[in-house]
Amino acid sequence: MDRAELAGMLGDQTTACEAAREALFAGGDFVVWDGRVPSQQLASIYAARLRRARKRGAETLALPSTVDILTRLEAAQVRIGCIFSPDRTWAFMLFLSDAVLACTGVRRAER
Repeated sequence: MDRAELAGMLGDQTTACEAAREALFAGGDFVVWDGRVPSQQLASIYAARLRRARKRGAETLALPSTVDILTRLEAAQVRIGCIFSPDRTWAFMLFLSDAVLACTGVRRAER
């Protein structure tokens, strides 16, 4: 998948899509991994990440709505992708089938 194709798939699925698209157009690195994962498994993983992010006060974009979308997908198999902002301060996780189903962003902790 190329940059333009991925950017075209980012609509208004969640509020993080616009920031992810901007990161992509600004030259951020991206990857869409081969293989598929059950959406219910991802819903559980990202629900746990949401709880940890809230506990730590981590800045996120559209994480609650992404968990809701993944939960409603039931047994669907999805691909996973990631877009990094050019300065790598943000990572945007994408969940795809034939289109982007959901997108969430998390500000990366400084090391």
